[in-house]
Amino acid sequence: MIKKVLLLAVLLCISAKINAQTEAEKNLIKKTEEAAKVLDDTIKNGWKTKGKITFLFNQANFNNWVAGGENSFSGNLGLDYKIDYKKDNFSWENRFLASYGILQTQNTDFEKKTDDQIEINSIVAKKTKGYWYYSFLVNFRTQFTKGYVYSKDSNGAEIRTQNTNFMSPGYLLFGPGMYWKKTDNFKLNLAPLTAKFTFVDSFYTSIPGYVDNSYFGVDANKSVLFQLGFNASAYYKFNIMENVTAENYLSLYSNYLEKPQNIDINYNLNIVMKINKVLSANLNFQAIYDDDAFAGFQTKEVFGVGVNYIF
Repeated sequence: MIKKVLLLAVLLCISAKINAQTEAEKNLIKKTEEAAKVLDDTIKNGWKTKGKITFLFNQANFNNWVAGGENSFSGNLGLDYKIDYKKDNFSWENRFLASYGILQTQNTDFEKKTDDQIEINSIVAKKTKGYWYYSFLVNFRTQFTKGYVYSKDSNGAEIRTQNTNFMSPGYLLFGPGMYWKKTDNFKLNLAPLTAKFTFVDSFYTSIPGYVDNSYFGVDANKSVLFQLGFNASAYYKFNIMENVTAENYLSLYSNYLEKPQNIDINYNLNIVMKINKVLSANLNFQAIYDDDAFAGFQTKEVFGVGVNYIF
């Protein structure tokens, strides 16, 4: 009987300790959330800026290498600049992204792009309750220079055909919605009435047979496509491990006016493996689905050692 009483006492003590730990964990989570909310409310009014320039490079050189190989060099220059404004319950967040990369190999006549993008994101928000805000979103995307499709002529020589250029295509989205922001690293915007304009150079749509039926959804001899639909965008950044961060951005768009079931998808993953204040290994992966541009997924992956300058 005494052994049973002692065993019961021990079990009660263990149970109480577990409950206490559980309660402590709950209190810690609650305090953390409250602290995050207080921090958001106490951020100083005014402008705040932050920027980073990154240069990624990759080089290969062969001399009398019997196993074979081709000399090559590739470089990618990127800019990530944020400029935000806050005044009480009003905020204005802006982010400018730009990158350009080229690849040069020994046995080719042309330099080839490995990256080419310009993107501006801007969101104006007015706080309501909790983590929710009224919002107005603006997104703009295009590229810097001409893009080409590569092939070979009848003699086997490499040739190229121009198929894109600056503002061809160019995308502009804007519309009102609701913005949910828990922290700067976790936020979501829902815009049920978003206008989307696709701009192209009429040079591409006026040449008979240059494109089949449409060019990025723009009809022959036209230069603009208008769409109206639902846009959802999400941003999530977290630490995979010490000095390794993953930044995720997802944008979805459904056009009410035509084929709403064909949802445009734009997903971007950026993993930064920090070596020190200056050096890092960077992996960027992007996947796009837009049946106006291509009937399938487009993917891009850029990896290299980066030299960073933060300002």
